[in-house]
Amino acid sequence: MQANLKNCNLSQAQLRLANLTGADLSNANLTSADLCRADLSKSDLKNACLAAANLVEAKLIAADLSGADLRGANLSQADLRSAIFFQTIMPDGTIHNSNCS
Repeated sequence: MQANLKNCNLSQAQLRLANLTGADLSNANLTSADLCRADLSKSDLKNACLAAANLVEAKLIAADLSGADLRGANLSQADLRSAIFFQTIMPDGTIHNSNCS
């Protein structure tokens, strides 16, 4: 069963190496969370705040990042294959759209 963390405040949470595959993290506050090497594949991160989050080596394969805020997040070596970007705020503040229909 996938975790339902919709609307949760996980600001500064220590989620290093967490298995959150398929989790509902829509509208969650993950500001400054440590998600280093976490598996967020196929997760729903719509409108989540991931500002300043540590996503180094995180798996975001086929994750839905529509409307997510990634300003200042560290995505070094993150796996973003097939991730959905629609009106996603990237770490540098630009808006990104790809893999959206």
